Amino acid sequence: MLSRRAPVRLDRTRHDLVVVVSGFDDAEACSTALERGTEDDPAWVADAEAVLRHHLRLPAEAVRGVVDIASQDGYAPTDDPEPLADGAVVLRLERVQVLDALHCSQERSRMVGLAQRHGGTALGWEGLQPNAAP
Repeated sequence: MLSRRAPVRLDRTRHDLVVVVSGFDDAEACSTALERGTEDDPAWVADAEAVLRHHLRLPAEAVRGVVDIASQDGYAPTDDPEPLADGAVVLRLERVQVLDALHCSQERSRMVGLAQRHGGTALGWEGLQPNAAP
């Protein structure tokens, strides 16, 4: 009898992850950013899992609430929030998923709304995948 194993999910804490695509321009569509990512080096691999990382600028006191809400959708903070000179912080939230234009756009909108409801802004997003370079 053959044993079938589920494919191993990408570990978001791997040390060989590199940014393969990003979007920090509100006017740029996710589809455009993803298309650009296929042309860059390292290139985004469309059918492979990626770590989708969002960068949020928030009041420091809002971090716990934002993390609690985002964790319901599988997001986790990358590390401690980065303090800014004005007392705000940059919080980076990420999760593993296959990245496509529709879902990227939905998640970007979700993060914009989440940040705004807590007095902050969404700065942008990145897609990370393992570095395939030798």
